[in-house]
Amino acid sequence: MGEDKSRGFFPGHDRGKIGLFLLSAILVSFLDQLSKSWIRDNPQPIEVLPGFLNFVYHEHRGAAFGLPVNHIFLIIITVVILIAIIFLLLRYLSLVTTLTIISAGLIFGGAVGNLTDRLRFSGYVTDFIHVHFGDLFHWYIFNLADAAITVGIFTLLYSLYRTELLRKAYEHDGKPKN
Repeated sequence: MGEDKSRGFFPGHDRGKIGLFLLSAILVSFLDQLSKSWIRDNPQPIEVLPGFLNFVYHEHRGAAFGLPVNHIFLIIITVVILIAIIFLLLRYLSLVTTLTIISAGLIFGGAVGNLTDRLRFSGYVTDFIHVHFGDLFHWYIFNLADAAITVGIFTLLYSLYRTELLRKAYEHDGKPKN
């Protein structure tokens, strides 16, 4: 007799999706914390690709892209976003693709990595990746968690586009909503 995959909280193949999500999130969070620990131990600037990429220790106390904001507010918003990701993932698990699962894991792991910093270090996040084009252009200094969140958001949008979930959300009975 075959195993009844309909029993339990995560029936059948959903356990594999949850495992992939957790693996992605844990890997991102671990690598983020490891890289931040390394740069805190080696705070001197390192020129990785001359004229393009440096590692520069920076304590970031604001929000994304250098926007000033209260760190308690950021912690609350991050926790709310993490809860929303978990809820939506569990609610629609049977509809999501592997790419969607990995995207959610990247976003979740990145958010956990930055949340860990804010809780450990009185509200700041360790940033160190400095992308620039000589002296002509300097991007904001960021970290692996920020990169994972950004890649996760873009791949999530691509995944939703590919699966036509965005289109389906705006249709009712086969007719576009006005």
